[in-house]
Amino acid sequence: MRIVKIMLAALVLAAGSGTAKADTWSDTLAKARGQTVYWNAWAGDERINSYIQWVGDRVQAEHGVTLRHVKLADTAEAVSRVLAEKTAGRNEGGSVDLIWINGENFAAMKRGQMLYGPFTDRLPNFKLVDTKGKPTTLVDFTIPTEGLESPWGMAQFVFMMDSARVKNPPKSIPALLDWAKANPGRFSYPAPPDFIGSTFLKQALVELTPDRAMLQKPVDEAGFAAAAAPLWAWLDALHPALWREGAAFPKGSPALRQMLDDGAVDMALSFYPGEASSLIAEGKLPQSVRTFVLEGGTIGNTHFVAIPFNASAKEGAMAVANFLLSPEAQARKQDPAHWGDGTVLDLAALPAADKARFEAIELGVATLSPQALGTALPEPHPSWMTRIEEEWLTRYSR
Repeated sequence: MRIVKIMLAALVLAAGSGTAKADTWSDTLAKARGQTVYWNAWAGDERINSYIQWVGDRVQAEHGVTLRHVKLADTAEAVSRVLAEKTAGRNEGGSVDLIWINGENFAAMKRGQMLYGPFTDRLPNFKLVDTKGKPTTLVDFTIPTEGLESPWGMAQFVFMMDSARVKNPPKSIPALLDWAKANPGRFSYPAPPDFIGSTFLKQALVELTPDRAMLQKPVDEAGFAAAAAPLWAWLDALHPALWREGAAFPKGSPALRQMLDDGAVDMALSFYPGEASSLIAEGKLPQSVRTFVLEGGTIGNTHFVAIPFNASAKEGAMAVANFLLSPEAQARKQDPAHWGDGTVLDLAALPAADKARFEAIELGVATLSPQALGTALPEPHPSWMTRIEEEWLTRYSR
């Protein structure tokens, strides 16, 4: 997802961020009833779109809130809309009520005072979140959330392979280069700024850079060249061994998954550890597909929803955010039959009936156990993703 280029000087002159009022939760729900929430969310996966539709049905039945999925190809579209409204002085009645967001887009909106809140402490279900065991529920790509966005899923970068053709998957980024050279044309990745493609680059950067600690801080332009030099050298060696010799790249992760299904490549990439199982069950990947991770770990993060400062339906948006944290919604989301996304909840602290929801989930034949996934590596600071994307486009886009 591309970061929106924000002119901070203009934002300083604009109105400040919204502030949550101290209504009781029952007051909030009373105001939410009858509201229409325009949820701006990426729409590149039909399983996710179906899940959002189900959420809409549930919040309508439970709270009388109408949910409209504003389907995005890039989250930056919604950020741009809110920025334009703020610059124009539209401090109320905004067109965006809720955004699925994280990373550089959250950093931009927080920096530009375009978010409502803090509001998460007002959500009754937020107390169920495992903030200690899953610290990225409070920190988004190194940026403290400070109650300005509510977590609703855990993700970790994984590789999907056709085990009928890949017998010994590579276990490191250097080993992936060796594998690609030994199997020319059988690997590719989506071109940035596709989120999965950019995450693949970050995964390689984390493993190859001489000083990982630099990645947890804003990009130091003086040190960027040295930090990223091993990545460019690795990509220069990798691209001739890619599908179409690196002259073209899949247009997004769904296209790459289709290539795996068609047998055009032997691997695909995902940020959902349960995705392979879900797609196998739907007949969209061969039964022989399996998931693997690298021995040194893979990048993981939390994704969130946030409310713009000028949202028209703030109470309705909070009702949706709270429902997304319910055991019912989180268990359905973790089920590969519906999505396969990890929960943000502390399962050990749930009542027995809610624990049973998660225990009943069939993770599927291609889903790694939490132990096999290992500890997720932290995301770099958002500015690294921006710079890596810019430099990749300069070097490799055609």
